[in-house]
Amino acid sequence: MTDPTSRSTRAAQRQRTEARILAAARQMFADLGYERTTIRAVAAAAGVDGGLVMHYFGSKEELFSRAAKLAPDEPPTGTPDEVAESLLGSLAKRLANEPVASLAVLRSMLTHADAAEGFRAAADTQLDQIAGAIPTADAGLRASLLRAITHGVIVDRYLLRLGALADASPADITNLLRPCFQILTGTTGPPPTIETPAD
Repeated sequence: MTDPTSRSTRAAQRQRTEARILAAARQMFADLGYERTTIRAVAAAAGVDGGLVMHYFGSKEELFSRAAKLAPDEPPTGTPDEVAESLLGSLAKRLANEPVASLAVLRSMLTHADAAEGFRAAADTQLDQIAGAIPTADAGLRASLLRAITHGVIVDRYLLRLGALADASPADITNLLRPCFQILTGTTGPPPTIETPAD
């Protein structure tokens, strides 16, 4: 008869090993992208045999799917000002703690179709949630701009690492962005219309 304690110990050990492999894969996909990341390199970083990675995850595609799985954001609700603060708070967390899973997707999506598709699916849900919280007729466009700003800041800070944005504090960044986010969420009146110059 199998000792229940032994089964529990093996299950816990497997969970720890899987978590170590996923952490190594997540960081490697974020640093190198999907194409340049190999099972052998992930195994070496996790301190395990490559065969064990395949045993647990079956394929590189499944490993990527698990490592780059994005936790859903809490949908913004409340007044336009509260929506702006919710979005700024979410951005501040990503600026304070490197969002490795998000970076794995962002770096890989240009060369890996599944990464791009997964990103679009998550982004569409987030866009709908943000747009639903903005009380304006052009809520979809405003939500898209808010998302573009957020992703642009993340890409510049962590992937491009150009200029002062790479080292600025989360508070400095979000304080400067606050007026923009407030306008886009409808906290203040609509910005003045800029006429397109005639040819």
